[in-house]
Amino acid sequence: MKQKTLPYGQTKRLYFRKIELGDFDEISKMLNQKSVREIWEKEFKNRDVKRWIENCMGSYSSTGEGFYIIQHKKTNEIIGQISLSQDTINGEIVYETGYILNEKYTGQGYATEAAEHMCKIAFELMNLEKVIFEIRPINIKSIKVAKRLGAKETGSFIKNVDGKALEHKIYTLKNPYKNCR
Repeated sequence: MKQKTLPYGQTKRLYFRKIELGDFDEISKMLNQKSVREIWEKEFKNRDVKRWIENCMGSYSSTGEGFYIIQHKKTNEIIGQISLSQDTINGEIVYETGYILNEKYTGQGYATEAAEHMCKIAFELMNLEKVIFEIRPINIKSIKVAKRLGAKETGSFIKNVDGKALEHKIYTLKNPYKNCR
């Protein structure tokens, strides 16, 4: 029987592992990059970062999914985080992949490589029909990643983030193997 929880895994250049409390400084740097603050319209204070990490760690044991650290194989540096997790949008339960990269590593194909890995897990191991990307319209880099993987814009919704109503576009990637089985 195929595993339902997300394996950490690896790609040609990347390793994936669970987020730990010891990742606080790296996660804080990532979440407080100018580009992330602009997209989320928020500054992440220490308590927000701690809550982020605790939520990730809690989701591993409760659902077997969440955000994972992306580490570079050659340098072992933490270059970002990526998720494959369940969300409910307009009453529909969906799986979405999201990613945040350290700005130093953008534009080098790492987000695409990591997101492709998560989609492969979703399709081949979890047998999902689709994966979505929830992306703020101003997040052009993330939109390009989703499109590069073949995702199509299929709608939008308003997401409440700390009391703010933020528009998100939905990009959907359908399982290419579904019709072959």
